[in-house]
Amino acid sequence: MTLQGSNQGATHTADSEVGRLRTVMLHRPGPELQRLTPRNNDKLLFDGIPWVSRAQEEHDAFAQALRDRDVEVLYLTDLLVETLQTAEAREHAISGAMSSLHLGDTLRSYLTDALHDQDPEELAAFLTAGVRNDEVRGGFGLVTSLLASDDFLIDPLPNLLFTRDSSVWIRDRVAITSLAMPARERETSLTELIYSDHPRFRGTPKIHGWQHEHVEGGDVLLLAPGVVAVGVGERTTPAGAERLARQVFRADLAHTVLAVPIAQERATMHLDTVCTMVDVDKIVMYPNVADQLQAYTVTVKDRAGESDRDLVLEVTAPEPFLVAAAKAMSIDTLHQIDTGLDPVTAEREQWDDGNNTLALAPRVAVAYERNVETNTRLEEAGIEVVAIAGSELGSGRGGPRCMSCPISRDPL
Repeated sequence: MTLQGSNQGATHTADSEVGRLRTVMLHRPGPELQRLTPRNNDKLLFDGIPWVSRAQEEHDAFAQALRDRDVEVLYLTDLLVETLQTAEAREHAISGAMSSLHLGDTLRSYLTDALHDQDPEELAAFLTAGVRNDEVRGGFGLVTSLLASDDFLIDPLPNLLFTRDSSVWIRDRVAITSLAMPARERETSLTELIYSDHPRFRGTPKIHGWQHEHVEGGDVLLLAPGVVAVGVGERTTPAGAERLARQVFRADLAHTVLAVPIAQERATMHLDTVCTMVDVDKIVMYPNVADQLQAYTVTVKDRAGESDRDLVLEVTAPEPFLVAAAKAMSIDTLHQIDTGLDPVTAEREQWDDGNNTLALAPRVAVAYERNVETNTRLEEAGIEVVAIAGSELGSGRGGPRCMSCPISRDPL
């Protein structure tokens, strides 16, 4: 088998949001999206039920747009299948899927044996698309009798589409995140398995981890080399932001962390639904919250010992986000490009991920084509917009940045 990315000795690193993108991890929508129904889509965090074949077409066009710019595209599912070639990795993946308390011993024992009988491709499919009660051929008992026939024994993972959330690279280390919503908890275990056991990534230094306080990758922005902004709100907790700050400081990955409180509502669930970088000194931002967005600047006051906990942090009083960011980045001004052209348009296009852009290089960004007004603003500011379709991809409330985990960028 040819492993994805045959350059297994490659260096993976990212120190900004806008350095030229070299390697990215995506997840092509698959059978897990076909598991969404009107009964379970809220639980699985989708606002609608996407037309899967159209979502796949849109995603294929997105991936091709990246390849056309010489970006290496890795697919999460392919990496997972390659990782599951080893017995140790399969055992880890199966035990994680079987940890749910709602299975019961009889069903858990049957499913464990059944999953061990699958080849890597089949096992990866079960782990990502899930298993329904009416799809098992054994393990019958009280649990299978009381559950509805279409209840899931292993939940599907439709949010794998948003690879940004379960991991984020900060220079040469990968932060395995801790996802807040129960529907997404298994995503991080599969992502961590890839980074731990896939030959391309084996030995990669890791920070944070699924077992720690909640931090999601959509809340982590690398504003500039040495400057990390962390949104704190619905998905990332203050404790999670503090632990991540301690770890990046201890590893000398950053000199400043900006903790940015954001409104705890669905439309602004992550910091990257409010703002994203499109140049070294330009940021596209939802104007309806821009004036209220604050940042607490966190630095190291004293390194009192050898552990993360021994760091003494200094936290300043809150300042306007754009002011605090510019100071930390050592630039005069962080220029704001507004989402939309007026408050109503801005609200609509923010909901449609108008400011969830993915920078391919300074002044080059991928954006959904439907956000015409925002894209016009970007172009007027000198940003080349690579427009992609997203009518179906956007049903999970995520744009190009949410759907991509940069693994390698050129340093600024």
